[in-house]
Amino acid sequence: MTSKLAVVTVTYWSGDHLHAFLKSLTHATSTLPPVIIADNGSGDGAPEAAEREHANVTLIHTGGNIGYGGAINRAVAAIDDDVEFIVIANPDVEWSPGAIDELVAAAARWPRAGSLGPLIRDPDGSVYPSARRVPDLVSGTGHALLGGIWKSNPWTAAYRADDIEPGERPVGWLSGSCLLVRRNAFDAISGFDERYFMYMEDVDLGDRLGRAGWLNVYVPGAEVVHAKGHSADKRPETMLPAHHRSAYRFQADRHPGVWRAPLRWGLRAGLAVRSALAVRAARSDSTRVPPPADQPPAERKSP
Repeated sequence: MTSKLAVVTVTYWSGDHLHAFLKSLTHATSTLPPVIIADNGSGDGAPEAAEREHANVTLIHTGGNIGYGGAINRAVAAIDDDVEFIVIANPDVEWSPGAIDELVAAAARWPRAGSLGPLIRDPDGSVYPSARRVPDLVSGTGHALLGGIWKSNPWTAAYRADDIEPGERPVGWLSGSCLLVRRNAFDAISGFDERYFMYMEDVDLGDRLGRAGWLNVYVPGAEVVHAKGHSADKRPETMLPAHHRSAYRFQADRHPGVWRAPLRWGLRAGLAVRSALAVRAARSDSTRVPPPADQPPAERKSP
């Protein structure tokens, strides 16, 4: 479809997922694009093997686990300036035939689209709600506090845009597990906000693109399968607090000022309590099996 396309991904002990990612990429677009891997400190050898085995792969070592958004920014900075479109994807994504070509075609239909995202399926074939509204203080807080214990609560339903029929359309934000972005739009807002170590960086990106006059467009004609943080759920004591900290940062940034300080204090306290309760509940789940000591958690998981 276009020679001005590159793919970036972040690895952190991604193992065999990376192999499947690269294998499925060969039929996702008619021209095999360059792939930049930003590795956040893996020790499994998978990123090095990918660079040896694939002529289109370039590996960048970030020097440590700098987070998802920071690593993506590092990878994008290594791409030639004349690249028009950049695919940002997790290494545990597998591409359906023609998925990237369809995203690029949709970009032509939506010239003001700063980001475009495919339909994302879970491994069991169910559709993941990857195209959502930007959470306001009420829906965002309600989802963060109740989403894990009351699945059908109205705030989560509003946030996930459950009332909207599927179809190609502008949305508030798109899951960062798989995105096509216009390079000039991504650069115009300075890419991902690196203060988000993990979680909510994609919500923030979509919101800032929208505030800058760009669209975030859902393209269900393109499909991928996402393993969704293959081992992230096994480290609740790390992942759940990170999610709640990111939720607080997102809302705090959008409610600045001295007079809003009590609101931020209340939000921080409520999320801290919810995080502690969620970690305790996760630890008490007897079905959880901790990963081996040499298998750190996945690089990210969408909220």
